[in-house]
Amino acid sequence: MIEAHGLGGATDLPIPASLAIAGGAAALVLSFVVLLLAWREPRFDGHNTGRQVPAALGRFADSRGWKITCRVVGVLGLLVTLGLAILGPDSLNNPVFGIFYAYLWVGLIPASLLLGPVYRAMSPVRSMHWLLTRISGTDPDEAVFSYPARFGYWPAAIAAFAYVWLELVYPGSVNLGPVRLWIAGYVAAMLVGGAIFGRTWFEHADPFEAFSTVVSHLSLWGRDHDGRLVFLSPLRNLARLEPRPGLVALVAVLLGSTAYDSFRGLNRWVRFVQGSELNPTWLGSAGLISAVAVVGLTFSAATLAATSRPIGFTRRQLPSALAHSIAPIIVGYFIAHYLSFLVEYGQVTMIQLSDPMNNGADLLGISGEEANYFLSLHPTLLASIKVLAIVTGHIAGAVAAHDRALSVLPRRHQVTGQLPLLAAMVLYTYAGLYLLFGS
Repeated sequence: MIEAHGLGGATDLPIPASLAIAGGAAALVLSFVVLLLAWREPRFDGHNTGRQVPAALGRFADSRGWKITCRVVGVLGLLVTLGLAILGPDSLNNPVFGIFYAYLWVGLIPASLLLGPVYRAMSPVRSMHWLLTRISGTDPDEAVFSYPARFGYWPAAIAAFAYVWLELVYPGSVNLGPVRLWIAGYVAAMLVGGAIFGRTWFEHADPFEAFSTVVSHLSLWGRDHDGRLVFLSPLRNLARLEPRPGLVALVAVLLGSTAYDSFRGLNRWVRFVQGSELNPTWLGSAGLISAVAVVGLTFSAATLAATSRPIGFTRRQLPSALAHSIAPIIVGYFIAHYLSFLVEYGQVTMIQLSDPMNNGADLLGISGEEANYFLSLHPTLLASIKVLAIVTGHIAGAVAAHDRALSVLPRRHQVTGQLPLLAAMVLYTYAGLYLLFGS
């Protein structure tokens, strides 16, 4: 299951592939037409402060005790992961693989949707950085150099690519050695960067925090200008995602890697790799890079073609200004491709945690239990969720893109300027549903 990531194929789906793909593309185009006719003024300008949460909830979320609890949980999670990676058995019975690939990566989606920027609150490297500054007697916000604004999310995009390359391409991804090395490199890079650039580094360079931040902008939680916790509609919250350099690269890695994960299961790709004289790792690397590049280049080309004179941004900044619209598509793809993996392999991981050293222990009292494979045993339900997730994600992305386009495109380009972006989203819809049926 850790190799398959819970992906289902055409046999899971209750409707013909051609009908699902055509229906998904038609739904997106129809949504665009309705938006053009009925949505003529921007509504998600990001200035809305939201509705304040009940006072008791706000005090709890801002309390020192809650913040410390989150930090302790994050540090304990890292210590458990390191302990399992160093001392645990080098086999798939070791729960470290489920923690590292299922809980830490895929689990960020539901956690961030439900709780907001959860990884930032629990980040073990932020806690370690704070502890080191306390020991040295320095200010956690103090930095040797100011973080260059032009770097933006580029470090996080590069780190995220390193993670998905290990997971999807490297042949030893389910061996302890590479996992240990990646974790050690991650912690070292975060702490060194934090020492040089201060806490700003984590916001821009930590792949898990950046991923969680992007997804959390689709949650119901936000902060007003005074830092108070408020309720926000998901799309209005999404409009608050600040356009920064590297944001397109980050969302391209998140979306492109998910597409490649499905693509590598296609029979034609498997036969090609097995029949080629080239190194499979090199072929996999080329496939992953190509998938990420296709997403990044098609989206950038589509947005750059919108207009030569955007409002409030330079033309070069236009892709970043519209990149937030890819977030719902990413969430839809993750649900479609990883739902059963997270639910079912997540249960397996929890059972393994009851006997982490594979020595007959039963720490949680569930080592003899069996995982519930309800989703896999109900393929029609699972397939319907997958198709609905992809189509809904694309429609939400189209709404977000249209609303932002009304703000950044001159009025004479507000229809024609969106056509290239619509074409790109139709391409993503077609590719997502095709890979879903073909994998």
